[in-house]
Amino acid sequence: MAKKGKGNRIQVILECTEHKQTGLAGTSRYITTKNRKNTPERMEIKKYNPIMKKYTIHKEIK
Repeated sequence: MAKKGKGNRIQVILECTEHKQTGLAGTSRYITTKNRKNTPERMEIKKYNPIMKKYTIHKEIK
């Protein structure tokens, strides 16, 4: 039988930081998972922003 309780893997939302500063309409967001024991701090990954048509830094939001 599976163990009950909080798992270590949680779902997080990543949002583009550069897009916010430009003031363009829309947002670039990605949903992914992370292991809260290995990475307790907020994630920061380079992902593709289709609105700006380039790779930008996406940070975890709450």
